[in-house]
Amino acid sequence: MELRKYITRRLIQITIIFFVILTVLFLMFRLAPGDPISRMVDPDMTPEDAQRLIVQLGLDKPLGVQYIIYLKNFFTGHFGYSFHYGEPVVNIIWDRLPNTILLFTTGIILSALVGVFLGKIASWYKGKKTDGIMTVGALVTHTLFLPWLALIMIWIFAYKFGWFPINGMISDEVWLDPDNGFVIKALDVLYHMVLPLSTLFLIHFGAYLLIMRSSMLETLKEDYILTARAKGLDEKMIRNKHAAPNAALPVVTSVGLSLAFSINGGALTETVFTWPGIGRELVFSVSQNDYPLAQASFLLIAIVVLLSNLVVDVLYAYLDPRIRY
Repeated sequence: MELRKYITRRLIQITIIFFVILTVLFLMFRLAPGDPISRMVDPDMTPEDAQRLIVQLGLDKPLGVQYIIYLKNFFTGHFGYSFHYGEPVVNIIWDRLPNTILLFTTGIILSALVGVFLGKIASWYKGKKTDGIMTVGALVTHTLFLPWLALIMIWIFAYKFGWFPINGMISDEVWLDPDNGFVIKALDVLYHMVLPLSTLFLIHFGAYLLIMRSSMLETLKEDYILTARAKGLDEKMIRNKHAAPNAALPVVTSVGLSLAFSINGGALTETVFTWPGIGRELVFSVSQNDYPLAQASFLLIAIVVLLSNLVVDVLYAYLDPRIRY
């Protein structure tokens, strides 16, 4: 019952926050100084064309009416047409979103699994050479500047050695060949993923290692760990069955938030590797004043971040009942 009340309370809070975000995005564009049409499309367009576009977008109506139309369009999934691509924004979003999910979900989950495993080992060998090597390695990789690391990876493994493609997600010759089946095409995507995935792994796994190590060190001081040792339980069982599950709680939060922010946080990675995802599209839409596409991208980010926070909170409350109160 307490968990149900907690979830209901969080849903109400998230709904309020989301409406605030919707309103802020609405006001940011319409209350910004200058002519919105010249910012969005072409500053050299004729006054007649500008006025026609203003009417089409409903910008000639009072602000309150515009807001009602804006909410209606959102809840009916109508985000308009991209100025650059000339097609519905929804189609562009759904076309790019799977690419971002594929790359960043794989990268973050892989980083978390390796980071948690190594962090558990590092904490168990605290103060020894193994702990020192892992901790220093995690600190170094975690503090690397992502674009610099990405460019170094491209320069060494794509340009100098030619082992991997420099950019893109697919090879045209592979995907245009009708004789190639699903397996060959999937392997081609994985081949293109190696460099961006390795970059994401090196940047993120260190954070999970350090979080897990710190949490494990605190957990190993708990009374129930001393009790388990007093009962004569095997040290490996104490580490893996008793300490690790409880120490992993902060990692759950970190992974959930990382998955949420990967949609927009991946803009740098996707731009450097020319990966056709939401992050790269967001950068492009902002630079090209493609207002409908930029607004839809920001809304998508807001939805994913809020839902991810909700999932993390519920998981945390389920794993630790004290949070429900």
